[in-house]
Amino acid sequence: MRTKAQIAACSTTLEARFRAVRALSADLVAPLSDADATVQSMEDASPAKWHLAHTTWFFETFVLRDHVPGYRLHDARFPFLFNSYYEAEGQRHARARRGMVTRPSLDEVMAYRAAVDGALVDALPTLPDAALTLIELGCHHEEQHQELLLTDILHLFSCNPVEPAIWPGKRKIPVEMPGPMRWIEGVEGVAEIGAQGDGFAFDCEGPRHRVLLHPHALADRTVTNGEWAAFIADGGYSEPRHWLSDGWAWVKAEGIEAPLYWEQRDDGWTRFGLDGRRAIDPAAPVTHVSFFEADAYASWAGARLPTEAEWEVAASGHDPVGGNQLDCAGPVEPRPATGGPAFFGDVWEWTGSAYRPYPGFAAAEGAVGEYNGKFMSGQCVLRGGSCATPRGHARASYRNFFYPHQRWQFTGVRLAKDL
Repeated sequence: MRTKAQIAACSTTLEARFRAVRALSADLVAPLSDADATVQSMEDASPAKWHLAHTTWFFETFVLRDHVPGYRLHDARFPFLFNSYYEAEGQRHARARRGMVTRPSLDEVMAYRAAVDGALVDALPTLPDAALTLIELGCHHEEQHQELLLTDILHLFSCNPVEPAIWPGKRKIPVEMPGPMRWIEGVEGVAEIGAQGDGFAFDCEGPRHRVLLHPHALADRTVTNGEWAAFIADGGYSEPRHWLSDGWAWVKAEGIEAPLYWEQRDDGWTRFGLDGRRAIDPAAPVTHVSFFEADAYASWAGARLPTEAEWEVAASGHDPVGGNQLDCAGPVEPRPATGGPAFFGDVWEWTGSAYRPYPGFAAAEGAVGEYNGKFMSGQCVLRGGSCATPRGHARASYRNFFYPHQRWQFTGVRLAKDL
């Protein structure tokens, strides 16, 4: 049983983390109008207002409702509006129609956040360990939504014909192109992957288990915009020979000719970012590419995508809080690599691995057990974190996952090859 001093110390640390996470979300939406925060640009994306309310619903539902005697919901309508996919929590508003929720307003959603924040902080000293664990999960859950906030806002603003900048960008200073890719020989034989130790990890990151690695090597950096432009110039999107069948069908059906947000103008390729439209930086990592594109590029380059086991074993010796990651609100984007191999930040790296359960995986009981396990079908694993991932959120065992055609996230490519 914990002492009073231990309870107080735990509450203080968790309160500081909770407040910091909640404050960053508010900072990310500060430039938005109520209209900006309401519109939904596609089914894969959600309105900013919905992200703000959904993460609040998570804390209200699983912590306050379930662990604070006598707590009354802030608004009885909100569970239907802001539940995402938890079947155990009952009916919910259709995902594709989240942009139709013009009321409550952004101000009302922010008031909802403030009310829940106050109630949770007041309750912290008396909450049981199970509730404290859920608060920690809720903070990591909100950090995931902070990245989604940025990528969904970017997609929304890219659909605006005037392509407005969300934040003013700094003047770009040209840097030298990185040298040719170098290859890092990987571990061969039996290795272990998966979460370990006492730190936080999502359920899908475990159990830790053994894997067999064959002779291989990984590139010491990710593919750059300049290298991707060469792929385009060499007919990368117009010839089927490097594409998977599903990927080629996607290219033809959608008219794909370049990474998302790229546009060719008189003076060359440009990209749309959180700071508006600018010329691509040829030295920066390419981003907003799908698994289909990543796999085709790897084939064109005479390589392949790494498996998630190869990636994790190689990355485990690198600092997960290093690199270009999200520290504060602003126009984040991948930056040119400097200072040797880096496995964290800039872009999520597609792997060649399907998102499936590890040996011995079992989903948690109750609604929170729906968090990851039920999505282990038809998706591909990405590793490493991006420029929009809150610093400290990712780790070597972290498994992100998206469908092969999706590319509105900050996704990129690290090559691998067999030896």
